Amino acid sequence: MCDICVMNAVKDKMLSRRSFFTASAAAGAAAALGTVTAPPAMAMGHGTVEDLTHTYDAEFPTYFGKPGIDMKQEFNFADNGFNLFSMSLNEHTGTHIDAPLHFSADGASVDEIPVTSLVAPLCVVDIAARAAEDADTQLTPDDLKGWIDANGEIPDNACVALYSGWGAKTGGDGFRNSDGDKMHFPGFHVEAAQMLLETGAGSIASDTLSLDHGPSADFATHYAWLPTGRFGIENIANLDKMPASGATIMIGAPKHRGGSGGPARIFGMV
Repeated sequence: MCDICVMNAVKDKMLSRRSFFTASAAAGAAAALGTVTAPPAMAMGHGTVEDLTHTYDAEFPTYFGKPGIDMKQEFNFADNGFNLFSMSLNEHTGTHIDAPLHFSADGASVDEIPVTSLVAPLCVVDIAARAAEDADTQLTPDDLKGWIDANGEIPDNACVALYSGWGAKTGGDGFRNSDGDKMHFPGFHVEAAQMLLETGAGSIASDTLSLDHGPSADFATHYAWLPTGRFGIENIANLDKMPASGATIMIGAPKHRGGSGGPARIFGMV
């Protein structure tokens, strides 16, 4: 048999097998429709995907006020035919994860966060109107109760996100909002974190520099939340494009061994 004949015969056989498995999968899905549903408060399919991640560079605000990243070009296209940079990076730069290890002696490192925790129902609690009047405001148990009254119980494994509108301030000094002594921006009240520990929530997120509000001197929310094995997200972006409930968050956590956290690419699906 000629080479082209052999190739065509193999192609026909592959197409036939593909058609068989496609038809079988469709039949199986149809049979399962009566018994399998999407988890509560997760996007059942999605029409849009939003980037919940800030683009960051050495100018992006950091908690300590120092550049969080330094990039050095080691190879360039003109001389080498390709581009390559080396990076020096603070783990807690840009949109990033706080792993349990960040505020505990022996908590899980960022590479140990279960992948099942990184795809979750997203609950957005909007305190932006209050934050516009009071930079030091905090998300409280009353805010959570109001969210539950409007949207139902917080689902298992949910990421509960604080939306203060602070993401629009990343281009200037207003994001850190320091008076020379303390910073001023919203965060989670420790009692809200403690209330969430009684639910199935797996993570919390803030669109500010910290899970705690800016003036905090004791990191009470960090210490209440992270040592329980749950994780946090700071500097999350574009929460104004997410509904209060019903969206799904996908968290591209870094996986460097033993890390206390790290920049993450995060998506919201609606």
